[in-house]
Amino acid sequence: MRYAICNEHWGNLPFAQTCERIAAAGFEGVEIAPFTLNEDPRELTDHDAISVTKAAKDAGVEVIGLHWILTRPAFLHITTPDATLRRDAAKLGQKLARLCGMMGGKVMVWGSPKARNLLPEWNYDDAFARAAEVVRAVSEEAGKYGVTIAMEPLGKKETNIFNTAEETIRFCKLVDHPSCKLHLDVKAMSDEAKPIPQIIHESKDWFVHFHTNDPNLLGPGMGEVKYEPIIQALREVNYTGWLSTEVFNYELGPDVIAERSLSYLKQVMAATA
Repeated sequence: MRYAICNEHWGNLPFAQTCERIAAAGFEGVEIAPFTLNEDPRELTDHDAISVTKAAKDAGVEVIGLHWILTRPAFLHITTPDATLRRDAAKLGQKLARLCGMMGGKVMVWGSPKARNLLPEWNYDDAFARAAEVVRAVSEEAGKYGVTIAMEPLGKKETNIFNTAEETIRFCKLVDHPSCKLHLDVKAMSDEAKPIPQIIHESKDWFVHFHTNDPNLLGPGMGEVKYEPIIQALREVNYTGWLSTEVFNYELGPDVIAERSLSYLKQVMAATA
């Protein structure tokens, strides 16, 4: 397993400088939120992708993929009955998949809770099917560039659909495309009734990416979640992908969070080897 971290932790710092900080902290990969490259990701260009690739390469880090796919513009949606909004969401997803491939990224984590929330008057099964149509269209495009869409279950406080790995696997089966798989996140899994190691084992045939963090919104090892059973479960299912750190509380500062997170992960990896 290799170590990556998300670039939005460094706020408005230029991407090249962010990559330098990531490398200095000891991480090998960077996971990118498109809105950090352009406030409106629909305006991102091939030139932007080339510049990002160069900046990461110069710093000695690898672009592993994208996340926060539909954060901006905020009106895009995948479960809405509004066909125009769903079409535009698919269009942006397809564009980002192509740019992700240009950057050398292999995965697009599809969380974006507000862009999938159901309104009370919407029928769940209908909304589920509408979302599958959007994600299938993006997956078809992503597959052309060697990019996998990794659907992310999220806690009930964040969204009211795709709250568990089991539900999200059912969604991936409905999408029915080899470029649509599952993503697992420690904070999100902590909201499930099942123990995290059990979720990992039950999802072993589906998940392709993994976020490390804590329900307290900080990094791994900075809260109550113990990672020894998690890392052991990942080893048992032969997961060899990225451990990508994503935090949501930046009060300690991104450099401190990065260094402490990586140090903890390496300690746990050594202890469970």
